[in-house]
Amino acid sequence: MYKVFIAEDDDGIANAIIKRLSEWEFEVRRADDYKNVLEEFKTFEPHIVLLDISLPFYNGFHWCGEIRKESKCPIMFISSAADNMNIVTAMTMGADDFIAKPFDLGVLVAKIQALLRRSYDFAANIGKIEHKGAVLNTADATLTYNGERVELTKNEYRILETLLESKGKVVTRETLMNKLWETDSYVDENTLSVNVNRLRKKLDNAGLVDFIATRVGIGYLIN
Repeated sequence: MYKVFIAEDDDGIANAIIKRLSEWEFEVRRADDYKNVLEEFKTFEPHIVLLDISLPFYNGFHWCGEIRKESKCPIMFISSAADNMNIVTAMTMGADDFIAKPFDLGVLVAKIQALLRRSYDFAANIGKIEHKGAVLNTADATLTYNGERVELTKNEYRILETLLESKGKVVTRETLMNKLWETDSYVDENTLSVNVNRLRKKLDNAGLVDFIATRVGIGYLIN
C-alpha cells in the first residue's frame, strides 16, 4: 500500500483528497503541525507528498526544499497559484509535478499513480543494488538491512552507491571525490575520510561490520 502525505491547510480540499485516495486504498496522512512538517514527513515515511504553496508559518517551497535534503520521495504541488513563476519555482526546489486548483479528483489520482509508477515500479527493476543482504534503493537514496533502515547523508549515499556499483574493485579516492564534487559542495581529502568513517560507523551499528575495506594509499572497496 502506497503512503501519501498531504500538507494542505484547507479542510474541505484536504478531506476530499483523503476520501478519494482512501477509496483507492492509499494510506493517507495529513500534516497536523505546520511548524514541523518535515518531522511529520520523516515519521510517516510516505511514498509521495502533496504540497500546497500557501501554508501557515512556512510555505510549500520551504518544505519542498527541506524534504529534498532528506529524501528523493516524489513531490507534487497542489495550488491555485499556478502562474508560470510558481510552477518554475516549485520545479527548481525539487518538485516532480504541479496540479492547479480547482482540479478533478480523478485527474489527481491518475497523476499520483503515474508519478508512483515512474518513481517506484520502474525503480523496482533497476533502482536497487543488493549486496550481502544490504539493499541500496536508488529511487529514494535509502539503505535497508535486516528490515532496518539506515539513514544516509547525501555524501554517504554517493560514496556507498559508487562502491556498490564497483563491488569487488578498488575505487580510488580521486574517483570518490569527483563523484562527491557533482553535489556542488567542495570535498577535499580530509572531508572524504570523515564521510567514509561516518558511513562505516553507521554500517557497523546496523550489523554490516567491515563492509567497506581500505586499500591504503589507493582507495576503498566492497568485497
